[in-house]
Amino acid sequence: MKAVILCAGEGTRMRPLTYSLPKHLIPIANRPVIEHILETLKQAGITDVGIVVGPNTQTSFQNALKDGSSLAVRITYIVQENPRGLAHAVSCAQGFIGEDPFLLYLGDNLLEEGVRGLVEKFERSGADAVITLYPVSEPSHFGVAQVEEGRIVKLVEKPARPVSNLAIVGAYAFTPTIFAAISRIRPSTRGELEITDAIQRLVDDGRLVLPYQISGWWRDVGRPSELLQANAQLLEGISTRVEGVISRDCAVDGEVVLGKHSRIRNCTLIGPVMIGEGASCLDSKLGPNVSIGDEVMVKGATVSESIILTGAEVEGVAISRSLIGRGTIVKKSRAKEVHSLLLGDHCRVELGDD
Repeated sequence: MKAVILCAGEGTRMRPLTYSLPKHLIPIANRPVIEHILETLKQAGITDVGIVVGPNTQTSFQNALKDGSSLAVRITYIVQENPRGLAHAVSCAQGFIGEDPFLLYLGDNLLEEGVRGLVEKFERSGADAVITLYPVSEPSHFGVAQVEEGRIVKLVEKPARPVSNLAIVGAYAFTPTIFAAISRIRPSTRGELEITDAIQRLVDDGRLVLPYQISGWWRDVGRPSELLQANAQLLEGISTRVEGVISRDCAVDGEVVLGKHSRIRNCTLIGPVMIGEGASCLDSKLGPNVSIGDEVMVKGATVSESIILTGAEVEGVAISRSLIGRGTIVKKSRAKEVHSLLLGDHCRVELGDD
């Protein structure tokens, strides 16, 4: 079984950070989102992966992941030249898939329980498609499925009057019959080829389309708030591992991961906290739910519920629910107030006293 990960979106909801870094390469728990997905696929026994990228992001993905061998997968890059919807993105991968069944995964989604159960149900059932569903409180914001007698009988994209509360989550299992279905649909009112319309075509053709309802959490990390929540949820699973140096004048409460050559002095750490390699933290309070990348410097700061990317510097400020890009500098002479920031790469912000 192969897999296709859709990563061609421009990440407009994550700008300005995504002007220089595709959202799928933003790290959470100090690992790019796409690597968490690849690990999920490996756990389900899938190692032959096609990644659908945009023409402007292909190089970024290739530089980050190369051929996938370092992650024990084999990656093929598939370029979607013009974004025309999810179904169109899937059709771009037809040559890669050939006659094989495949798992489709939206590259900005994370599932706590992974996709092993989905794959097992697909292989056991002989279905043409198995669709992952999750009960939500506001189904009109999602594609929604109606289930009768254990089969999906109707799908509607963002309905004004939802047929159920079962949202369609970003993982699907298909046989190649989905490509013929895609070829027979027309653009929606949004001007896009919707994957829900293609699945509905399978249903209308009498094909067996089954639901798979997940438990655990599901995150669409295409927004900063969801990305930070996913970071916190992944950090819940860490166990303390210290490869750098935490000086005796530090106070530590909870689980902390500290990378090689990192030094923590006169700090309070409230886990879970994850700190990469070569970082320096002095006279600061970190946590909970903080991920700090490699070569980051934090001095005289308070940081909680935040992600700080490689090479950034945070000094003299109190920040929470913030996402700080690579090489960005945030400074203030004294931390009087708490700030919430979303900064792209290589910025400089100085926050003066009121």
